[in-house]
Amino acid sequence: MLRNWYLTLVLERTAGVPLHLQLVQAITQEIQRGRLLPGSALPGSRTIAEALSLNRKTVVQAYDELQAQGWIETQARRGAFVSAYLPLLPEKKESPNALQAAPSFAYTLPENNMWPYGDLAMNLPGIIRFSDGVPDARLVPFDVLSRAYRRALVFSARANRLAYDDPRGSQLLREAIADMLRTERGMSVSETHICVVRGSQMGIYLSARLLASAEGCVVMEELGYPPAREAFISCGIALEYVPLDHAGMDLDALEALCLQRKVSAVYTTPHHQFPTTVMLSVERRIRLLELARQHDFVIIEDDYDHEFHFSHSPMLPLASMDTDGRVIHIGSLSKVLAPGLRLGYIAAPELVINRCVRDIILIDRQGNSLTELAVAELMRSGEIKRHVRRALKIYRERRDYAVKRVREIIPEAVFTVPPGGLALWLVLDARLDMLQLQRDTLNQGVAILPGQWFSGPGKTIPALRLGYASLNQQELEQGLAGLALAIKQQVLD
Repeated sequence: MLRNWYLTLVLERTAGVPLHLQLVQAITQEIQRGRLLPGSALPGSRTIAEALSLNRKTVVQAYDELQAQGWIETQARRGAFVSAYLPLLPEKKESPNALQAAPSFAYTLPENNMWPYGDLAMNLPGIIRFSDGVPDARLVPFDVLSRAYRRALVFSARANRLAYDDPRGSQLLREAIADMLRTERGMSVSETHICVVRGSQMGIYLSARLLASAEGCVVMEELGYPPAREAFISCGIALEYVPLDHAGMDLDALEALCLQRKVSAVYTTPHHQFPTTVMLSVERRIRLLELARQHDFVIIEDDYDHEFHFSHSPMLPLASMDTDGRVIHIGSLSKVLAPGLRLGYIAAPELVINRCVRDIILIDRQGNSLTELAVAELMRSGEIKRHVRRALKIYRERRDYAVKRVREIIPEAVFTVPPGGLALWLVLDARLDMLQLQRDTLNQGVAILPGQWFSGPGKTIPALRLGYASLNQQELEQGLAGLALAIKQQVLD
């Protein structure tokens, strides 16, 4: 049997103890402490004899003893393996204060702030997951992507480009992103204003790091993106929340807050507000930029799914209207292709980009050069644009099907059909226990995101965000049926 790694063992070679017993003791100890797991392959007798400068007969004798004691088992023509059924081990006696012995640097989040899908049951095979709005990775043109990766690898190897590169990201990708932002989103940027990051969440965290030493609080909408909240909190930043309505953030409330205390930044998702999907109106965008000038704060614009808009003319980002360099624009390429590729960007003044680079060097030095070069090629060749057009058609069909079926089987749900994005925001009967509904739907094989998870102040919200894009029609039907049944059961009870 092929063994990929050499097993490192150290014998104490205690005087007076036979070598084969020393080897028995060494392997037994490694099994007991969990280094050698049940079923794992052991080196052949010749290999271990050479590694430990032992006679092969000594190793065979040790293996025979280990097998007799039940620690290992041998299989003809395959070799020796740690036994699947180990001898009973004596129970460890815990110190009375063992529970208090956690390291002082241990950091845990409050349970009510944890990602709901952290429950292992929600990740079991067969569970229909209504995500927070992720794309369907099955739609990625893998043949095109694989060819781009191959060309990127050949180019990098021949040009000796697989060593450390620019921590801002590949110049080719930064140029491609800047060209896209100038052409399609009306932003006046060059590649020097772009920093490539590992997904939009990293961009949010780097922005939080920039604000860690700034005076004042960060303002978010009452309903918002939980990982963004946690990024700011982890940097020791105080948060304040303002309401939102059908046109986005309540700017009267924001202005009143600015008059009460210092605001260092406003975090917002203006294109498709997370989680409610509403779009910040043009009038409010202009006023938000004016408030930023008047009260001297920056705007962190999370444009996490700009490409997925179904109307003929998506609204341009806040950053396209910014003339003072007050907007830090964060975008994602992971949503365009597949979340697992972890690729996003920050567009901001050079001073901000340079500060982000300092933190990137401390975190991971740089991103994945091959992925960046491959995606840069797909952007330059127009393949990503073609993929977005194909995906948009499918996502529009899924949105329309989800809207139709929700109206038919969950008629009590109140929602507005979003002009874009990859999720619906359903407001349900206020009498429903949303946490109980989450448990009940999971019993139906369906995972949902209850509204209170999105609430910064921790309010109980009788709503849920229903990500439809990652589910085909059959999966949508199964998920909506399970959700409708769980709602009906709770109402009847």
